[in-house]
Amino acid sequence: MHSEVRIDEIDETQLSGENGEMYLFQWLSVLEKQLKNVSAEHLKSAQPSLEAILLKVLSGSEPYPPPGRGLRNISTRCFIMLYNHGESRTLFDTLRLFLKTASDFKTSDKDLIKIAAFWVIGELMGTFGSQVMSFMGEIASIALKTFKSSSSPQTRFHALTMLRKSIVSAKRAIPDAVSKDIIKQSKNGLTDKALPVQRAASSVRIASLPTLPEIESIINLCVKSLDGSDQVTRQSLSQLVGHMLAATQLERVVSTVELSQKGKKDADDGEISTPAHVAAENAKALLTPDEMFCQLSGHFNKIQTSRKARAGIFDFYVAVLTKCGPTFVENNYALIVSHLMTEIGSNTKNSASRYDRLFTRNLVGALLRDLIAVRMLSEQGQIGAIQELSSSYLKRWPALMPGQVAPNSQSLAIALKEVAGLLQQLGNAPPPVQDAVSEPLLTLLTHPSHTVRVNASWALRCFCYSTPLRLPRAILTIAESLQRDLDSLQSPAAPSDIGRRALGHAYGLAALVAVVPQRPLYVSFDVATNVLDTATQLLKRASDHEVHIAGIEVEIAWTLIASLMLLGPNFVRSHVPQLLVLWRNALPKPTSKDSTTRRTSAEWSFLLHVRDSALGAILCFLLHNTPLLTLDVARRISSLLANALSFTNAFVSQTQDDIPGSSSIDNNNLPIRSREASLRQRVYLCFTALGPSNLTESLQSSLLQSTLSIFAGPDDSGSIMQAAIASSSGSFTSIWQVWDGYAYGVTTIDIGETERESEDNTYRKISAPPPTSSVVDAALELFSQLVPIQDLTSTVRTITHLVESVRSPKLEKNVGRKAAVLVNSIVAIVRTMRVAMALHYRHAKETLGHSQVTSALAIFLKDALVDGDPALRSASSEAIGRLANISGTAFLTSQTKVLVDHVVNNRDPQGRAGCALAFGAIYTHVGGLAAGPLLKTTVNILMSLANDPHPLVHFWSLNALAQVIDAANLAFSPFVPSALGMLLKLYMSESHEAEGGTLNNANISGDLQTYPVVCRIIDAIITVLGPDVQDSPRTRTVVLDLVHEFSLEDEENVSVETIKCIHHLLMFAPEHVHIPEFVDRFRRHLASTRRRLKIASIDALYQLVQRDALAMSRLGGDRLVEDLFTMLDGDPSVDGVKNVISSWLQQTAVHNPSAWIDLCQRIMLRTTASQQIVDTANILVDDEGQSLSASVSNSDARPDSLNATSRWRTQLFALRCLHDICTIVARSDRREHLDILFARSRGLAAHGLLVSRVPDLIKMAFTASAAYVTEIRLEGLLVLRDIIQIFAKSPDPDYPDVLLLEQHQAPITAALTPAFSADSTPEILAFAIDACAVFVGCGVVKEIGRMGRILKQLIIALGEITDPGNPALERYANLSPNASGMLRVATLSAWAQLEVASAEQSYLVDVMNPHRPKLAAQWIASLRDYAVIRADSEFIQDASAVALDPSYASLGKVVLLPYYIESWPIILQAIANAMERADPYISAAMLGREGEPGPISNNTRSSTRGEPAPMFFIAFGLVYEALAVSSPEPSSATESRTITLVASLRALKCLVDPRYSGMALLEPIVFKEFINLCYRLVMVESAVVLGHLIDVVMAFVKHFGNHSEADEVLNTFAIGSVRVHCLKICAYVIRHSCRGVSTKLRLITRALATFQVVATAVEGDLREDVRGVACMLYSELLKDESSEVDLATPALPALKALLSVPIQSQTAQDRFDKLVHGLLSSCLLNVDEMRGRQGTVSSRKVKSNLLASVLILTVVPQHVKLARGAIEHLFFLISQKLDESEEMAFVAIHCAKTVAVAASSNDLLRSCTRLLLPALVQYISKISPRSDDGSLTDQHAASIDEVWKTFTAMLSFVNEDQRIRALSIIVPTVTLLLRPGQSPVSLVHSTSVAQLLLFATSSPNSFKEATIRLDPATRETLELSIRRTVGGAATNQHTAKPQISLRSF
Repeated sequence: MHSEVRIDEIDETQLSGENGEMYLFQWLSVLEKQLKNVSAEHLKSAQPSLEAILLKVLSGSEPYPPPGRGLRNISTRCFIMLYNHGESRTLFDTLRLFLKTASDFKTSDKDLIKIAAFWVIGELMGTFGSQVMSFMGEIASIALKTFKSSSSPQTRFHALTMLRKSIVSAKRAIPDAVSKDIIKQSKNGLTDKALPVQRAASSVRIASLPTLPEIESIINLCVKSLDGSDQVTRQSLSQLVGHMLAATQLERVVSTVELSQKGKKDADDGEISTPAHVAAENAKALLTPDEMFCQLSGHFNKIQTSRKARAGIFDFYVAVLTKCGPTFVENNYALIVSHLMTEIGSNTKNSASRYDRLFTRNLVGALLRDLIAVRMLSEQGQIGAIQELSSSYLKRWPALMPGQVAPNSQSLAIALKEVAGLLQQLGNAPPPVQDAVSEPLLTLLTHPSHTVRVNASWALRCFCYSTPLRLPRAILTIAESLQRDLDSLQSPAAPSDIGRRALGHAYGLAALVAVVPQRPLYVSFDVATNVLDTATQLLKRASDHEVHIAGIEVEIAWTLIASLMLLGPNFVRSHVPQLLVLWRNALPKPTSKDSTTRRTSAEWSFLLHVRDSALGAILCFLLHNTPLLTLDVARRISSLLANALSFTNAFVSQTQDDIPGSSSIDNNNLPIRSREASLRQRVYLCFTALGPSNLTESLQSSLLQSTLSIFAGPDDSGSIMQAAIASSSGSFTSIWQVWDGYAYGVTTIDIGETERESEDNTYRKISAPPPTSSVVDAALELFSQLVPIQDLTSTVRTITHLVESVRSPKLEKNVGRKAAVLVNSIVAIVRTMRVAMALHYRHAKETLGHSQVTSALAIFLKDALVDGDPALRSASSEAIGRLANISGTAFLTSQTKVLVDHVVNNRDPQGRAGCALAFGAIYTHVGGLAAGPLLKTTVNILMSLANDPHPLVHFWSLNALAQVIDAANLAFSPFVPSALGMLLKLYMSESHEAEGGTLNNANISGDLQTYPVVCRIIDAIITVLGPDVQDSPRTRTVVLDLVHEFSLEDEENVSVETIKCIHHLLMFAPEHVHIPEFVDRFRRHLASTRRRLKIASIDALYQLVQRDALAMSRLGGDRLVEDLFTMLDGDPSVDGVKNVISSWLQQTAVHNPSAWIDLCQRIMLRTTASQQIVDTANILVDDEGQSLSASVSNSDARPDSLNATSRWRTQLFALRCLHDICTIVARSDRREHLDILFARSRGLAAHGLLVSRVPDLIKMAFTASAAYVTEIRLEGLLVLRDIIQIFAKSPDPDYPDVLLLEQHQAPITAALTPAFSADSTPEILAFAIDACAVFVGCGVVKEIGRMGRILKQLIIALGEITDPGNPALERYANLSPNASGMLRVATLSAWAQLEVASAEQSYLVDVMNPHRPKLAAQWIASLRDYAVIRADSEFIQDASAVALDPSYASLGKVVLLPYYIESWPIILQAIANAMERADPYISAAMLGREGEPGPISNNTRSSTRGEPAPMFFIAFGLVYEALAVSSPEPSSATESRTITLVASLRALKCLVDPRYSGMALLEPIVFKEFINLCYRLVMVESAVVLGHLIDVVMAFVKHFGNHSEADEVLNTFAIGSVRVHCLKICAYVIRHSCRGVSTKLRLITRALATFQVVATAVEGDLREDVRGVACMLYSELLKDESSEVDLATPALPALKALLSVPIQSQTAQDRFDKLVHGLLSSCLLNVDEMRGRQGTVSSRKVKSNLLASVLILTVVPQHVKLARGAIEHLFFLISQKLDESEEMAFVAIHCAKTVAVAASSNDLLRSCTRLLLPALVQYISKISPRSDDGSLTDQHAASIDEVWKTFTAMLSFVNEDQRIRALSIIVPTVTLLLRPGQSPVSLVHSTSVAQLLLFATSSPNSFKEATIRLDPATRETLELSIRRTVGGAATNQHTAKPQISLRSF
């Protein structure tokens, strides 16, 4: 193949044109591809010319364009391939030429050419540096000289980059003097003005190992550079610091002098290996870990260090820890935490203000959580981390021993947050972790610090959620402690901190109550009762106490009530009236006295606090109980909120001077103004949650004014300091540079934020902005909800007020407040527009889109757009776009003109960037269709701005262009060529590189990089082209070349965007993408430390797997899947890995399940950290499990299992994969995977089949079932159940008569045993009970004595619910009522499965019989309980059987309802089974009897009382509800619903028995609804359901056939009678059932049988009416031509039964005669209609009508009057059909035989049968020649046999005198088929001779006479045939005797 590749020549004439750059770029791209495949000979011959061309390209000589980035990159790669695959002799000369160009310092106008030279030298040295080390000195000299002398940041950057690449490969060749100069200049570069130079200098400095003084000086320089650095530079500096500090942990040989001078502790780094001979000497690290970290903390703690620099220093921490690696971090976790707590968190220099403490806490928390805990710690490390944090911090408070120092609140808050996060990661905490944190968390609830108390409550909540078995005990302990605190609160002897302790316990209790809805099985809902009672009592007695005590009591009460709101509507519903009263008392309507009375600060604080706490409970109510928000409740709450707002306004109206002590701090360390802000915020949040539609117009107006005054008012009373700043506005720089936590009242809402749901950030949920900022956010949110629903007048007034507020003269003296108001106003407008477009679009077009509003907003938004603030630019552009969408064409056109004019007339980069963003936003929000006319203008403007050299302009212009392309879609197609040309030009442009342009531009470009946006545009273009990208080779080539170039860039953002482009190329042009190359690249990215690159690669792999998993298996193989599993285990925070594996498994598991099981087994053979800690010896001591445990232990003893641990979530995913494998294979209908014997019969190897892995699957299920983590145990039981269900019928390969699982009973029992241990959770117990039932019912073991422990566990579980007081059955005594209820349902469901299976497995009858008395009562009781739970709360409240309070019963309803919904169908099915068998225990339970049921005779069944059975309405109601639910869409739910419907109908068939239903079903309303339900079912349900529905209808007719809906006994067919409705249903089934063939036939037969039952039950004319309707329906089937399937013939037995119903009167006889005659005539007409037609439908119709006609003739009594002409015509048709096809002839002969047989008892038929004889003779004569040529088929033989039988039947009723004549016709006919000379004798010959012998024996005389009349030849043939047959039989009989004797012997 290589010999076929030729290198294309370049056409230099095309280089000077307009597209010269494009041509050269594409030629070089083609050249690169050709160099990869060209032969070595051809390459060597072409190498000189290619080198010359490449030199011209890189030197930019005429006519070649300047060597931009793309050209130099490709050219350099071509050089490398030339020297790799061709001759490398010219490498020296090439480097010399480029060094000459690079050393030319006189020409400053050739920077681009020098940059190209630097790039080529660097790349060549990086690849071949070891071969040309002599150049190293010169390269270093040129680089340093360029660095010192050049003024271009880009040139200096590339010079240093060249130096760095050269150092990597040729470091040894650098002279010492030059090396020192490199170190010196690189240090100078770290503080260079140009940020790209700083980045390059840091990369150069990384190349050499430092000494200790250098480390300190370099860190000083890096910290100094942080203030002016951008993100990219900060990362580079971080990498430098991280590399240097991590290098200090390398052990090196230290001299004795050094050891004596510096006695340092060894730093143990598990990831850095040391040679043995070095370790034997004095090997020491340069710094200890603590000293290393102190290098950073020293700078962090300096007072002059800015916040930006401090954040950058934490980037240094991240880089150091990442470089040291996970092992170092895990081994030194205690030291790291101690350093962060002591040197950073607890340092007094970092705690000057509350905001400094929060800032430091967030930095330390982010480092511990996001980096160390999530990405670096193993599960073992997480457990150790929790223990370390607990022992070093949590347990050390309070300090109990003398000399001990308790940790400060800052350290405790950090530790508690981290412990909470670690507990969430860990899942089920092992016992050592539980012991480590349970007591300290409870103790820390009493800490003096509010922050610590809140964090302790959160950590306790996380602990009890992850370890729910601890939840009830923790709630009880805290509740008791709280009660003690409250009792001693008023005691004078109480400690001083009793109030804080009580509050802490209240917070903890509230946090645990919030867990109850998520863990309902572990807690009794009595807790809610006690908590509510406690809170109510506190509120009642608070007024009797002092303000200080009352404030504590009120806060505790409302905190507890707020937590109870999380229990949901089922709890809160009954308490709403009580809550409204409590809220009304807490939020009274203000009076004039409130604004005039002078109160002290303590009084005001108390009043504000009371209202704030009450509003917190109201907010929780509104957020979690929306169904309870009726109009009345909403009205009352809104009035209470208005009261609170009025009170707040009254407080604000008083100046601070009017409030004595207003500057004081209350007991919660909150200033009184913060209290007011907090209260106002709560009011706004409550109004927002309540919804604006529930507010009156006046209240909406006042709220708009109030919110405007908060976020846009000129009154800035945030702090005294702000006033001072306002007075000296000259010092104001930016609102975003204020660090006091208020910043003039600017909002904290990020307008571009996206909601991310991540558990990693859970710890931040308990952090919130301070009240003074939160109130602004709440006001903005409420404002945005209110404005879209206002009328035009109010909207204009509000918007005008908002705009005027920003321009208010009062703000001129306070520049900071003015900036804050501007930001707030723009954010308010944007959020308003969002709400308007999402919820109130039509109304908003009339109000916000009105010209009065748009004219006011247009100028305002334009001014904000051209402002230099990035936040304003982004928000205002979005506001303009959304406003353009709402307002219409006029505003759109005018706004576009304004933007264009501004771009044309102004060169300000800020304004141009804003206008570009506005263009993109307009097109995005207006849409491509409406903005289509503006597309050309928009694209031209944006492409023009994209060429602007200023980074701000071209970056945002390209972003806007990407938005426009996405919105325009196909409309952008005409602009694709020009856009691609522009993108290539930008790629070549110096100014658009990250280091290009002037010094200022280069410093800005770091955060505004062009290439990622260019890739986004390319991606958008690919999506625009779609599949058409394959039709345009030129466009496709440019796109592919650009994507290829960008994919080779080192920048992470560029690589990520390139992968997205590859996504779409794989979708639209897969044949043009080299998939193996990209798969290899993605695999390399999986091991990358760059997180975004990992995620993008995972997404790309997912698309490849979705596209063709089998191809991916060939490319990646098992190794790629192993890499994915390893990645999942190493960093579970990377999303998407599971999706890739799952998709791959779904497509390939059925082809090779064994390989997937191997992968999962490698995971499962490892152990989790929790399992290592937990001692399971006492759990696994099991006789049946000993051998299995031993085998698992032996299989674990592998070389790679020494450190084989995995995260439990990885094991859980592996188990889910096993479950998916079993499910997929079971559904694939590939029997070989389930039956080895079948596989062997097909010649398939057994080793790769699923059935061959059953032992391994059971072992893994056993391992999982004995694990500590609950989720793993549950999944292990699920896999075990899968194994039992799938392989229950698989035979043992060695013993075919034995089932495979029979030999695995012991390990299965062992796997189930741990689930019944004392530490099992309710979910595990329920699942294990279900698995036991599956095993017992599957039929593997059929002897009760051999079922062992599995059956015993089921019996014990049944005893738990039937005999709960038995002391021998107290295993579940500690379970909550909900858990007990759930287990009861699971147990009854398990036994119900056995009852259902007993219909097929007879041995289960013996299993069930001893327990039927208990089960019958419990099954019926469970239906009753389910009905109670399903009922509304009003029913529950009235039900006398319910002992609990209604609200708490409703809570149980929420918990148990899902379990009942899942289980009740199988229970109902079991009840139906038992009722069908007339089980007396079920009957007794239904009838409400106690004790043993007595025998029930048939007489007593029908003579029941009119009242229904006590349990009838419960069962009937559930059944009716299940049947009445609408049928779902076709999905996985359809199958389960069908099972429910079938069970319901089977039960209903028994329930209609009057013994159960009485006369209840005949009540008018019930009857009507029941019949309507039947009509609906018959029209919408499947055939399976309809079959059971007809059974119900038939049973209903049998029991209530003589009744009507008025409960009257009728003997006529009234309109509303039971029989009429039932027959209507059956008629509909016959006419309209269009389901599957087999089910349809059964339906028709059942429906006709129902007609027969009704006809038999009625008398007289009614019987004929029913019979007539049924015959009419059947005649429609006979006439039907819509189906090729014969539906009428299989229903002939039903027709026969109908016609056989006796006739009771002469009148009925006449009607019956007419009916029969009409039915017969219609059949004949149907046959006549088919004359001349052919086809399947025609043949089917003729056959069915002929058979029906014959059936009618043979069934009806002889006295029925039939027209002779009709019968003769039928015989004519039969005779006619004998001449047609074989199949039709056979049907006709069969009809003839049937008629002939029936003619013996019917004179009319006897007289007409003779008409068939000629046709039969003719048929035999026609097929006689076939006996000679051997063409007689089996069909012919069967037809001949039927003809002989017909002849026999005819002779039987012929008179003796006529018999000779008949035989004279028949015998010659039979003789036609005799062939005595054939050998062997044919079957037809034998049957013919036998028939002749029969004639001879039955009528010998007549037969003799007939044979005499034969002609001689015929008679000779006959005699010869008979003689040979008789003689042969005698011979055989004679010779067979000895053989028979011998065989019997």
